[in-house]
Amino acid sequence: MTFEDIDWTRWRPREHATLLFVRRGGDILLIHKKRGLGAGKINGPGGRIEPGETAMECAVREVREEVGVTALDVKHVGVLRFQFADGFSIQGEVFTAAGYEGEPIETDEAIPQWFPTDKLPYERMWADDQVWMPHLLAGRRFDGRFLFDGDRMLAHELDVLS
Repeated sequence: MTFEDIDWTRWRPREHATLLFVRRGGDILLIHKKRGLGAGKINGPGGRIEPGETAMECAVREVREEVGVTALDVKHVGVLRFQFADGFSIQGEVFTAAGYEGEPIETDEAIPQWFPTDKLPYERMWADDQVWMPHLLAGRRFDGRFLFDGDRMLAHELDVLS
């Protein structure tokens, strides 16, 4: 499978998920993922959307479940579409939160950690993060399409919307 083989206008993901990045001044809350897709990597809190749940409701719920805080002033900032060479596909709705209530705690899913936005551990993150994360940090909206073979990014396209 190549990137050119994918008709992104007709593409439909097998799963729908969210990512939500809580900001605190010049820092961003990331997690060391303990299980599931991306276990062992640094990522934003998030997860699969449940039936009857909106993407935003999912994003807020997942942050609460994974790190024990309630995200506030949540905004939708992007869409990420992932096709894997093995046939798996997932679409992620990306959100940011300008505030939060509570204190981050470790759970059986994640270890929370604040990182300065200018020192993100890209070498421990998914390869696509360094493509779109600078736009999230700069307040720009985006729409990305990515082809992966396991952990390896084979190709991508990113549209910056604003």
